[in-house]
Amino acid sequence: MPAAESPTVAAPAPRRNRHFTAFWASQILSVFGDSFSQLAVPLLVLDLTGSVATAGLLTGVMGTTTVLTGLFAGVVVDRVNRSRLLVGCDVARMLLLAVIPIVTLAAGAPPIWLLFVLLPLASAIGMLFQVAAVTAVRSLVGAAEVTKANGRLYAGTALASLLGPAAAGAISGWIGPPAAIAVDAATFGVSAAFLLLVRLPARTPAAGADPGRTRPWDEFLAGARFLFRHPVLRPLTGLLTVFILLTYGVDDVVVYHLRNGLDQPDGTIGLVLMAGAAGAMTGSLVVAALRKRFGFGACWIGSVAVGGAAVASLSLTGGPVDVAALMGVYFCTTSVAGICSMSLRQEVTPDHLLGRVTSTFWTIHFSLGGVGAAGLTWLAQHHGARLAFVLAGGGALVVAGAALLTPVRRPVIGVSSGVSDSSERKA
Repeated sequence: MPAAESPTVAAPAPRRNRHFTAFWASQILSVFGDSFSQLAVPLLVLDLTGSVATAGLLTGVMGTTTVLTGLFAGVVVDRVNRSRLLVGCDVARMLLLAVIPIVTLAAGAPPIWLLFVLLPLASAIGMLFQVAAVTAVRSLVGAAEVTKANGRLYAGTALASLLGPAAAGAISGWIGPPAAIAVDAATFGVSAAFLLLVRLPARTPAAGADPGRTRPWDEFLAGARFLFRHPVLRPLTGLLTVFILLTYGVDDVVVYHLRNGLDQPDGTIGLVLMAGAAGAMTGSLVVAALRKRFGFGACWIGSVAVGGAAVASLSLTGGPVDVAALMGVYFCTTSVAGICSMSLRQEVTPDHLLGRVTSTFWTIHFSLGGVGAAGLTWLAQHHGARLAFVLAGGGALVVAGAALLTPVRRPVIGVSSGVSDSSERKA
């Protein structure tokens, strides 16, 4: 079992921190496997049903499950040993995903209902993992290094995503999508082994807090109260909710557009997603310098605007090279915006509240993602992928414009922008 959380000490820089390095390696392996499922799951659904709307519905159910899990994920993460939780989540996801290739070997093909059971469960466990991972990063490197650490994490995981789709496309085309999902299951097992090497420092409790006397409902609402009292996190949550409603199904529509609209094989689809991962890696490498040079507001708003323009431009594509270039731009901008957003939360939120604030933030802004994915893929199937791209991209541009009217536009945002320590303790 992983070691218990150790006393808090000054954290070394990410590159010299062996615990962060082990955590970083586990994430690379996990995301490498996830890139297989990112391609294999919609391909498997298309093989089984021939319907992109069904693929979108599955994405929607997975998103809804993630949202529901987020209602309690922060309370769990802020109460339990995070090291054990991270390892347990990886082992559980390994076992769930392994069922799909095993059933395929035994029966020839998994029934579609099995995917609607296993994959949402894996998504729920993934939500617990991601909330714990966000708190782990802040604990491992400290607030001063958090943007660099997030950039390094994103760069490594983007590199894994860069290599994964090409391999996933080759494996899916050669021996079928279930084999690609089997690779994803195996990487969760290896990731769990790396996490056994990670020792997280103990949390810093709230001054005067007595967890044993805290009412469960007050504890549950603490993250939401802090979030909605913060002048920047509050509008940022609303803007991201709309952005994800509009774009959550873009990946599925791109796969559908390439296969059904442009008649591309699985291998080519993998290469296109590989180009998107290259864009994400580029964004993660430059985000720290961009934020330092231009500030939070310009980085976040500019990224959303450029990403929206890239999605809308997908409607004009006539071949896989065009799609690959635009996906590279889109993933680059979402990488920059995502790292800026996550780093801000880690910087301004007290350690003992970070799990609850993170889960509340994600629960709210993913709350409409499932509906958006189902609606966007339905639109693509019945009215064409090009219209879906125009609506999703144009909507993202509107979100960027609306952000200019909020405190999100501020170039520098620090702890002083948040609520006072005394008021957050009352939450």
